[in-house]
Amino acid sequence: MHDDLIARAKAWLAEDPDQETRDELAELIDAGAVKELSARFSGTLQFGTAGLRGELGAGPMRMNRSVVIRAAAGLAAYLKKNGHGGGLVVIGYDARHKSADFARDTAAVMTGAGLRAAVLPRPLPTPVLAFAIRHLGAVAGVEVTASHNPPRDNGYKVYLGDGSQIVPPTDAEIAAEIDAIASLHDVPRPESGWETLDESVLDAYLARTDAVLDPGSPRTARTVYTAMHGVGRDVLLAAFARAGFPEPVLVAEQADPDPDFPTVAFPNPEEPGAMDLAFARARATDPDLVIANDPDADRCAVAVKDGGDWRMLRGDEVGALLAAHLVRRGAQGTFAESIVSSSLLGRIAGKAGLPYEETLTGFKWIARVDGLRYGYEEALGYCVDPEGVRDKDGITAALLITELASVLKEEGRTLLDLLDDLAVEHGLHATDQLSVRVQDLSLIADAMRRLREQPPTELAGLPVTRAEDLTRGTEKLPPTDGLRYTLGGARVIVRPSGTEPKLKCYLEVVVPVAAHADLPGARARATELLTAVKRDLSAAAGI
Repeated sequence: MHDDLIARAKAWLAEDPDQETRDELAELIDAGAVKELSARFSGTLQFGTAGLRGELGAGPMRMNRSVVIRAAAGLAAYLKKNGHGGGLVVIGYDARHKSADFARDTAAVMTGAGLRAAVLPRPLPTPVLAFAIRHLGAVAGVEVTASHNPPRDNGYKVYLGDGSQIVPPTDAEIAAEIDAIASLHDVPRPESGWETLDESVLDAYLARTDAVLDPGSPRTARTVYTAMHGVGRDVLLAAFARAGFPEPVLVAEQADPDPDFPTVAFPNPEEPGAMDLAFARARATDPDLVIANDPDADRCAVAVKDGGDWRMLRGDEVGALLAAHLVRRGAQGTFAESIVSSSLLGRIAGKAGLPYEETLTGFKWIARVDGLRYGYEEALGYCVDPEGVRDKDGITAALLITELASVLKEEGRTLLDLLDDLAVEHGLHATDQLSVRVQDLSLIADAMRRLREQPPTELAGLPVTRAEDLTRGTEKLPPTDGLRYTLGGARVIVRPSGTEPKLKCYLEVVVPVAAHADLPGARARATELLTAVKRDLSAAAGI
């Protein structure tokens, strides 16, 4: 076993085009580091619907140039097999370690395979790449990013020509083509022959951002903005300047792209502490709202002053606010969300007489909804211009929420006032998450198995009226690894994360509210119920 492992590591080393990972691997082989080598050679990083995502390093279980070249070659083979032989593939990348190298390798592989490749001019937000695919009539797009993962990670996201991310069975078909590549020496990688796009693609994206705003709307709301050490700043500032909003006050410590994300444990606005510097800036400058993008700027976080201090709005709260704003503006078309997001969107759409759809988790599903006008999911992802970007877009979402804040400001009101109105109109929809990060993935499988074998009959004293195992699929949803419990006035969904070693439980309770005066009592009741649901669910899952 040991000899076989060393032999596989040496074979990998012989093909590795990157001096940095070659040195790293040679050192491990020389040291006979069996445990570390086993971890890196226990399989291959699986290509799935999020593409690839993993820790940087040498070996098939890590993100590196060898793995990326194989992925690109597999994608090229898939495209050729499906009649896109001479088509254009657009490639974007963020500012993480190795992102520019992975983008260049992808361009070289596409060119070598007889496709045309075009690379965005510099590290730019993921939505710019999603836009460029449709704008340039490409057959596919690749974005090199690990979004809001820790600094040591990188990833590889694949879009098809409709501008939305891949879904099954495409992921499995591409994975099979990747597996069929015997040796990297079989993959031609010319030194040139692809195009580096100029600023015109970004200009076209920015021109499109104007379309999300109402031409006559007020533009008075003042913002504090953090790019979370990512690539959002320049594009967001340009979009805000075009729109005529006051220039956002930057969180200087997090404004420049930095692949080490020095001020945050996780560069995700949802993680504890990630927004501390933004809140400090807001206390000093007293804006109307705080806006944050994640590092590749496809997500948008919003914070407001609540009582004496600042708090983050939940993704579900922002999702409902944007929906209410679009309804008020007379938007037509389908409103859609993932099943783990708040059911309030369905109530808002229903009252407005608009079609409404629920999809599996992920924008790859939301983007495919027929006639989509607006889509969101609770993990801070919003699609407010599906004709331009068929994916979540943290730049256009930031524009739209700032427009809404401006409209309310002119009326002497705030985003919180509108949330109160929605609670009185549709019931208080309170959501929360129980999220458990694990070192050992078997703990997640154990929890799912325990819940399947002994599903809870009640949570927080509320009877479970329906327990669904989503691996079987439903009338409207394809199969997925998840469980859904419907309770009187509450809903729980449990699923393993698709991108991180986490078990995620999504909780929602709905408390009727007769009048504004009843809101404090309803909030207290909702908090009490959510706490009890969390406690009982933890016990049932053994986590």
